[in-house]
Amino acid sequence: MKDVERIEEIDRRLKESYPRAHIVLVYETDFQLLVAVILSAQTTDITVNKVTGALFKKYPTPEAIAGADLEEFERDIKPTGFYHNKARNVMGAAWMIVAEFGGRVPDTMEDLIKLPGVARKTANIVLYNAYGISDGIAVDTHVKRLSQRLGFSANNDPEKIERDLMKLFPREEWGTLTYRLIDHGRAICDAKRPICGACALAELCPSAFKVKGWRENA
Repeated sequence: MKDVERIEEIDRRLKESYPRAHIVLVYETDFQLLVAVILSAQTTDITVNKVTGALFKKYPTPEAIAGADLEEFERDIKPTGFYHNKARNVMGAAWMIVAEFGGRVPDTMEDLIKLPGVARKTANIVLYNAYGISDGIAVDTHVKRLSQRLGFSANNDPEKIERDLMKLFPREEWGTLTYRLIDHGRAICDAKRPICGACALAELCPSAFKVKGWRENA
């Protein structure tokens, strides 16, 4: 099977396995989405959702967060980890959105990455989920791991992996590809103990049955 055919078949099987793959962070506004994604760095979406339920009631708008007390805001987000940096980033982003963008979350990559705490991964997530814009592919730890195991990229740098993926998949797939790979990483292709024997992609995966700690069954 040619590599392009292999990749198309992998994509088809991922769509079949995870037809409703989507972002699991809970939010009601574009700004809340941005905040949730910033807070999700180096923690789980479950933890973020537990924190943001109360957080967004207390600070529902960019103006509210921009005017918050820093130490109090740090306490509010402490369970997400790295709360000193995250608090400064979220409050800084809120201030910039109010002061420079009229209270509206920017809808371009160029403007989004100007915000504190926002790099390409966060910007890609916000652009797709808030505005339906596919300007790139969000590369988190799951996407990075699966991209390497499936032979999509030999790189370690997320931006280089993103560029490799963008060459392999059509633009209309970019926004949802992230979530299919994340779901597969969580369900089957675990970092330490992938369940290769139960993987729908095993026969198409260069790493199948070679990854240390693989299991035939769940």
